[in-house]
Parts: sequence; C-alpha cells; structure tokens
Amino acid sequence: MKKIILIISLGVFCFSCKNKTKSSDLSNQDTQIEHKIDSLMALMTLEEKIGQTVLYSSGADITGPVLDKNYVEYLKKGQVGAIFNATGSAYTRKLQKIAVEKTRLGIPLLFGYDVIHGYKTIFPIPMGEASSWDLELMEKSARIAAIEASVEGLHWTFAPMVDIARDPRWGRISEGAGEDTYLGSLIAKARVKGFQGNDLSSKNTILACAKHYAAYGAAQAGRDYHTVDMSMNTLRNVYLPPFKAAVDAGVATFMTSFNELNGIPATGNTFLLDQVLRKEWGFNGFVVTDYTSINEMIPHGYAEDLKHAGELAMNAGVDMDMQGGVYKNYMQQSIKEGKIEENRLNKAVKDILKLKYKLGLFDDPYKYCNEDKEAKVILNDDHLEAARDAARKSIVLLKNKDEVLPLNKVKKIALIGPLASDEFHIIGNWAAHGNREGIAVSVKEGLEARESTFTYTKGCEIVEGDTSNFAEAVKTAQNADVVVMVMGELENMSGEAASRTSIKLPGHQQELIAEIKKTGKPIVLVLLNGRPLDLSWENETVDAIVEAWFPGTSGGHAIADVLFGDYNPSGKLTVTFPRNIGQIPVFYNMKNTGRPVDLEGANPKFVSRYLDVDNSPLFPFGYGLSYTTFQYSDVTLDSDVLTPDSKITITASITNTGDYDGEEIAQLYIKDRFGSITRPVKELKGFKKVFLEKGETKTIEFILTANDLKFYDSTINFVNEKGDYDLFVGGSSDQKFTHQFSFSDH
Repeated sequence: MKKIILIISLGVFCFSCKNKTKSSDLSNQDTQIEHKIDSLMALMTLEEKIGQTVLYSSGADITGPVLDKNYVEYLKKGQVGAIFNATGSAYTRKLQKIAVEKTRLGIPLLFGYDVIHGYKTIFPIPMGEASSWDLELMEKSARIAAIEASVEGLHWTFAPMVDIARDPRWGRISEGAGEDTYLGSLIAKARVKGFQGNDLSSKNTILACAKHYAAYGAAQAGRDYHTVDMSMNTLRNVYLPPFKAAVDAGVATFMTSFNELNGIPATGNTFLLDQVLRKEWGFNGFVVTDYTSINEMIPHGYAEDLKHAGELAMNAGVDMDMQGGVYKNYMQQSIKEGKIEENRLNKAVKDILKLKYKLGLFDDPYKYCNEDKEAKVILNDDHLEAARDAARKSIVLLKNKDEVLPLNKVKKIALIGPLASDEFHIIGNWAAHGNREGIAVSVKEGLEARESTFTYTKGCEIVEGDTSNFAEAVKTAQNADVVVMVMGELENMSGEAASRTSIKLPGHQQELIAEIKKTGKPIVLVLLNGRPLDLSWENETVDAIVEAWFPGTSGGHAIADVLFGDYNPSGKLTVTFPRNIGQIPVFYNMKNTGRPVDLEGANPKFVSRYLDVDNSPLFPFGYGLSYTTFQYSDVTLDSDVLTPDSKITITASITNTGDYDGEEIAQLYIKDRFGSITRPVKELKGFKKVFLEKGETKTIEFILTANDLKFYDSTINFVNEKGDYDLFVGGSSDQKFTHQFSFSDH
C-alpha cells in the first residue's frame, strides 16, 4: 500500500518549473502548485500536517542544545518535514530515501544548514565582505556558496543575516552588513539573489532565509540573546528596512530572533509576524524559529509552559519549529482544545509544501544529491580565485604612515604574530564546512607563494601563553627592514554567544607590539578579527594598520596581494570603530542633542561631550585609505528643488592624484535640517565604486528622488516632509556638507 501511495504522491503531485518562464506562465504554475498542494493536503492526517512544521537537527553538526536525538524514528512516521545539519550527498540521500519511500505519503524532506559566508570555499565574514561595498561581488559569493551547498544535498541556508548592528561588543555583528540601513538593505537584496538565483527549480539554487527578525542587533549591552527595547520610530526607520528589502528581493523564508522586542519575544510577536511581515509587506514564504526559540519563551516569562509557547508561536505566525519539538508534542492537543485553529496549521503547511514544489523536490527528491559533481564543484579553482578577490576587496587600510606600505621594495621582512601562520582561525566563525587545516591559506603561506624574503616567528599566543618568546621575536625584528605583525581574535571570540566587554587585542599581543616598537623598525599590523576593535593604542604605536577581518579560505593570498601592492586596497568601513569601549554605541548617523559639541556660542563645558576623549570615533563609517589619493571637485546639482515627481542629479569629478592606480568608493550623504521628528546628522543615500588610473579624472553621477527622503514619522506614516537639506559627496562619512537643496510637495 505504501508503494502505491508513494507512486500517487510522486506522480500526481510532481511539478517541475522551467527556466525563463514568462509572468503569465509563472501565474499558471502557481495555480497548478496550489491545486496539487490542496490535493495532497486532502490526504494528510493531522499528525502528518504537523510533521511538516517540525525541523530537527541531524546531530552531524551541533549548533545549539540537543533536546531530542530520535529524529530518524520520527521521520519514519512522517512527523518531520525538514532536517538541518545533515550534509553530503550520501547522507542526505539516505535520509531523503526514508522520507520518500518509507512514509505513507512520501513527502520529501527539506535540508537546511548555516551557509553564512561560503560552504567549503569560505569567503570573508559578512561584515568584512560588506566592506567591499561591491554588491555584485556579494551576490557572486552567495551564488558560489549555493552551488557548493546544493551539490551536497542542501536546499536551504539560514542566511543572510540582515540585522543592523551598532555595538561591537555583540559577537554577531560579524554576520551582518554593519550599521547603515541603506547599505544593509542593498546587501540584503544582493545576498538573497545570490542564494536563490532566478529560478528556484534549478539544481544549484537554495532557499535564503532573512534573519533574525527583528532588531536582534540592538541587544542591550551587546550581550547575545538579551532584551531589545526601542521606539517604534527607530524600529521602522533603522532596523526593519533590510528585512523589507529581503522580501522585495523574493526571499523564501524568514527566521525569528531570540530577543524580545518591547516586552514580547519575537517568536510570539503577532505585530512583527502577522501585521508587518504578512499584511504590510505581503511576504508569502514561511517563517521558521531560531534554535529552540519557542521553548525559550518560558524563561522570557511570556509563556506558561511548552504547550502555551507553541500556541503563542503558531498563532503569531511561526510556521516551523526548529529543534524545540513543541509543535510535534503539543499541537494536536492545542488544536483539539481550540487554542490553535486547524486553518492556521493548514496555512503553514501549505507555505512549506509550496517551496518544496518550487524547488522541484516532488519531481525529483534526490536532484540535489550529486556525489559525482561534488569533486568538480567543491573548492574548484574558479571558486578559490573568487574567494581571493572577495578577500582583497574587503580589506580596509586604516593607517599608512610615511607610506610604509606597499612592501614591494622592502628586502627583509619579519613576520611575527600568533595568527601569522594560522589556517584555523583565518576563515572565521560560522564557516560551514570550510577546511581549517590544509586548504585555508595562512598569511605566511601567502608570502611564501610569492617567494618573498622574510623570517617568521610566532612571538605569543592569541589569548593563552606567556611572554617567553618575546626575545626571539625582538631578535627577528632587529634583523628586518619592516615588521609585519599578524594579530587579532580567536575565531570563536565573535559570532553567536561570543559577546565581549573588552574589545582590545586579547592576551599579550599589545605587550609584544610594545617590545617590537622598541627596535625602531616600522610596524605593519595586520588584523584578523570578527568585530571592530579598540585600536587607539595601536593607532598611536604602529605605522600601518591593515584590517583584514577573517578573510576566508584564500585569505593569506589576498593579504599578500595587498601588502605587496599587487592589489591597491579599496575597502571602506561599514561599521564605526570607537576610540574606546566607553563610546559604545557609536555610529555615524546618530541624532544631535540640543547641546551638540559644536553649538555656536556655547560654553565649552556645558555641551554634550566626554571629559576624557573626543566625541568622534577613531575610524568613522565609510573610512578607508588607499595607496593613492583621490580629490573630489566640481560637485553640482542640476536643481536645488526636489518634488514628488522630479529628481535631482548630482555630479562630481574624482581625480586620482597619487602614484598608484586605484579604486575609490564615492559616497553621497544628506541631512534633513528640520523634521516633525528629529532626524540623523547625516544619512548615506548613494555610493559608486570608481577605478581610476593615476592622474585620471572621472565624473560620477547620483540621482535623488522623493523616495530617498521618506521616513516614518511620529504617527508611523511613511512620509516626505517639505524642508531644506544639506548634501555632500566624498570618501567617508566624516566630511562637511557642501551643498543644499529643498524638498517641496508641489
């Protein structure tokens, strides 16, 4: 009987999308899918429906508390609809075979995994990659990650993380795009498009998941999983737009965040999941929890027990329960008691099945299991070269005193530091199946590959250890012309559950720098880290600072490319570096007080400032040096008035005034001088990447429309308001406004 029903379910309900379908064809296909789902659901028992809402970890990779290891037994009974942390063609085929051939209806499984910045070819951590400001590059890296993950049986990634984050103490700042809403929204779209491609039925695309919904990046005190409490205005204007951008890009799934928001956990938040996501934005995919976040509504103090937690989650709009087992164990009872309407469950199941159909899993449940292709696709030369390109474009040059860099004319180099020969940490946190030894390229290996002359010694450990090797490091430095010191964090010092109250270089690293400084040799500090660090002391001490983040599998080659000038660094910060931890949170688009530090005529004592440090950050948003210099001139606006039906075109000339060819990221900022609510001191509204040969001048163009000026007002209406604006075009956020325009509503 099982085989007969299996044939029916795979034969009658199979569906395969074709490439390059017209919109009318898509509409027809959606209608066909709806009919097939309705027919399938008519055969499903209540228990089988609930099973589609259940997501369990295979245990092959542990990414949270393990509550139940009996997922295979549940799978055989049709009580599991999706599995995560199961990877590899052979293993996923084995589990899929159980779902398709051993259960009553043969509904295929959905396989998910945290493919955050690469699968086996690892790209820079997302915050690092965002520093490239290269949307095509970020889409390409997500595309490569999808290609590698899909060939090993995966259908779904829990990425991109689109949380706006302004607190470097929070470890998960490493997984996002930084502090800016405008740039973060564009990056969200690029990454969704990269993972999902143009056709979900293709064999090399995977479902994307916008996370963590919502405002997770604003956890109090930068402590992971902690409370979030903010105004509706800040939520709407700052933290929600990247999620809306993901919806506009067609993201298939959403993940709820661990935090509460204004007293209500996100996993039980009807306002977020129903009113905003479904009704306002029209999202039509499905919502999955983060790991056991339904269960966690009990310690939040919002749910009485697990059954109650499940009712709150399902009724709020959560369609799938990750790892908690709450839906599996309690939903039948909740439905019988009328605490959950079966129609609500039906809607969840329908949305889940719809994506399984769109992936083509009913047509061929094993289409993603391709052991023959694994060797050809995984870590191939094109992917490794793309990772190298992404890494070097993500590197930010923070300081270069007396042009100590590039090193192309230096004869003797001392390579020192706990991360100089490291292959393990260089690929960063959440590195999927990235190989931490043997494949990843260290900085030392990067220098060796270009046959550089250098002497290496470790000097100290990252965190543990003592100063016993300092003497050897000093001797190595004394015999060199320039010292390259590679320092930073452990890979697990950033990412989930990795908040820090000190963001200085850990261990004895600063002490080692101080000893090397005594030699009088120029010091180039290369940083491998997952967050902005407090570098005030280092900035005063060393000659050059290269922020390389955790650059991924080809990181050592990329760093060597930059150090020796084979690639002129072009990265710009997407998150502010504070002078010290006392400034946190500090970000470029803050709001002014009534007594800003530059208030004309004010008594210097009675203004908003610190007694011991400037208000300004150490390195601002948008900042990044090059081996060459760029000059901006001839900024013009074709009109000084913008209306709802018009646009303003801004042009500017950029000249490469230095001795190297290079790429500049030109940025457009505006300031609303007056509003019905207070407005930020400046806001990014456009950027252009421009390559210029030395001596070359190019003209760039930005366009502003009325939509670029809209914001949510005090009544949470998305509005334009007439008034005056300041504007500038430049290479960083820390420049003065140079031009003005006004907005008129007629």
